[in-house]
Amino acid sequence: MDSYSSWLNSFLVRFRLSANLFLSQFEPLALLLAPLLTLFIARLLHSLLSVIHEKGLKATVLALFMSSIKLVPGVQSYIDAEKQKVVDKLQSGSKSKREHWRTELPTTGLGVGVIEEMKDVKSNDADWKGKCSGTVYIGGSESEGHFSLINEASSMFAHTNPLHLDVFQSVARFEAEVVAMTADLLGSKEKASGGQVCGNMTSGGTESILLAVKTSRDYMKAKKGITRPEMIIAESAHSAYDKAAQYFNIKLRRVPVNKEFKADVKAIRKQINRKTILIVGSAPGYPHGIIDPIEELGKLADSYGICLHVDLCLGGFVLPFARKLGYPILPFDFTVRGVTSISADVHKYGLAPKGTSVVLYRNHDIRKHQFVAVTEWSGGLYVSPTIAGSRPGGVIAGAWAAMMSLGQQGYLENTRKIMEVSKMIQKGIKEIPELFIIGNPDMTIVAFGSAVLDIFEVNDIMSGKGWHLNALQRPNSIHICVTLQHVPVVDAFLQDLREAVQTVKENPGPISGGLAPIYGAAGKMPDRGMVQDLLVNYMDGTC
Repeated sequence: MDSYSSWLNSFLVRFRLSANLFLSQFEPLALLLAPLLTLFIARLLHSLLSVIHEKGLKATVLALFMSSIKLVPGVQSYIDAEKQKVVDKLQSGSKSKREHWRTELPTTGLGVGVIEEMKDVKSNDADWKGKCSGTVYIGGSESEGHFSLINEASSMFAHTNPLHLDVFQSVARFEAEVVAMTADLLGSKEKASGGQVCGNMTSGGTESILLAVKTSRDYMKAKKGITRPEMIIAESAHSAYDKAAQYFNIKLRRVPVNKEFKADVKAIRKQINRKTILIVGSAPGYPHGIIDPIEELGKLADSYGICLHVDLCLGGFVLPFARKLGYPILPFDFTVRGVTSISADVHKYGLAPKGTSVVLYRNHDIRKHQFVAVTEWSGGLYVSPTIAGSRPGGVIAGAWAAMMSLGQQGYLENTRKIMEVSKMIQKGIKEIPELFIIGNPDMTIVAFGSAVLDIFEVNDIMSGKGWHLNALQRPNSIHICVTLQHVPVVDAFLQDLREAVQTVKENPGPISGGLAPIYGAAGKMPDRGMVQDLLVNYMDGTC
């Protein structure tokens, strides 16, 4: 033992002498800066590799190139000027309309006369009856029928706030029953669900998705100790997941859809790692109305012990009834093992007032991570279930009234109508040789493009005819989300679409005031950061 200790001591002495002799040829300042410089370069390389891993080599090189170009004198100012031209084009006319908007309270209140002024302002709204993709889901006129019913129900409880459970017990009951009835539609009473499905009402699909993501993040942190969370979505998944990723500091991995425009399960599996907290499926996806393979995603989530959220914001009040009508709808709800949360909008096909959605969880252990409890506030003990503290009880009451007034038979009949109209539109589009349908729509959203015409020019012509359709990208296309408003006007829509296609075919090129050049350019622009800047500048000048 003594000999080993002596040898080790001798080795350390020789090593120190050799090291000192080698380092003596360098300046002391160089010896001090070398490790700092090495550390700096190492961190720089790590950051670069992280960006390449996240965005890809092509996007990273392009971003670096564009950043370098902008350093050239005059280039940045030129780019900013061109971007402003595009923003002004997108806002065309809106600035002039805002010139007469009020910027301060009237000196003397208008009293009941304000209603007449509101009617006058409202008269300038676009004609939405039967002309909008989605937007208004209730059929008929806003002054009668189901519109009148939910308006009366909402106004009856306009003063209420479910934050005060001890005061407004009626609204608390309405919310609980809306959640329970929605859960029932989505498999809560089936044995496979586990019998503990629970949830809350929210202000819309985006808040429902935000809460589901936040809850999944915190649940997986408690379950697996994940502190740098990641989630994986298909590129067809709603943009609310991007918002959630930014709000809750979650890395977002986006994968392409497969040839059928469904979430690619194999591609998602390749992206899963020890930081993954959540994968997502849509039923259906907003762009093309196609249902992702929820069962396969459920098996994937279950095998890795991660969360699976199913976005049923569009399908929640259609797919359960479409299945009863005999449409070939594959499992999509809590009967699928691995599904941990679901979002479903009541204010879409549930025909409730705007501002009503439901977020559901498989069990209470998961949902508890949605809540925020505050114990150290001088205002008292506080706990809140959703993002908003105070919430409008009127729309909750309106949602309850909508569901109770329609019942299962009402929703079944509505589903029959809109599914039939959707099939009629698909058939009509297939009969137009210049157009093709994107994928095979499962529900009431029909997306279509063209290999021979600029589809955005077609959209501009349709806009000129009063239609409000949605422009899509990857591939360039437009879609219509069928509602009860379209039942009486389906023939007019197809006729206008045939005429629009013929017009573009005979006179290709953008029309005056049309947005086709902007949409087309944005889709082809390789610098996506610039497109993002355009959107932010547009929003900043609009709201």
